[in-house]
Amino acid sequence: MTQSLEHVYKKLEAMQVDLEDLRNTYKGVSKRYMVALTSLNTLTIHSSDAAKRAAKSTEQSRVAAMNAMIAAREASGNPALLMVVESAVTASVAAALAAVESAAAAAAAAAAASAAVAHQAEESLLKASNEAAVASRMAAEAAAEAVKLSNQAREIVDGIHKKS
Repeated sequence: MTQSLEHVYKKLEAMQVDLEDLRNTYKGVSKRYMVALTSLNTLTIHSSDAAKRAAKSTEQSRVAAMNAMIAAREASGNPALLMVVESAVTASVAAALAAVESAAAAAAAAAAASAAVAHQAEESLLKASNEAAVASRMAAEAAAEAVKLSNQAREIVDGIHKKS
């Protein structure tokens, strides 16, 4: 009987050691999980911020393309200002290209935010990802408008060249 109790105590002692090992492992995993979650949260917030900034940049490029197109249209009535018109068209094209690049950056940032959310669906991450997606959509719309304005400016120059 004493021998079997001794055997039970040894088993209990081994189980206690195993349980302590499991606790320590859990603590380590939990700590690493919290670090990863914090990093993921930070990445999502930064991605969302980058998408919003890219959308603002795209909007500014759209405004630049619009102003360049207006300058080309206003100067198109005077053949002596052909160089001004062509410079305005060049500026409009550059603004449209900048808008497209900014829109692509916004889309990439929104994708990064969405990927982060896919790994850890937390309310703050979902909100940041949604904001990034909205910013990306706005950037794409502004880029499309900038390209349209650039094309209008190009048509003005083409019309001047046909008259000449």
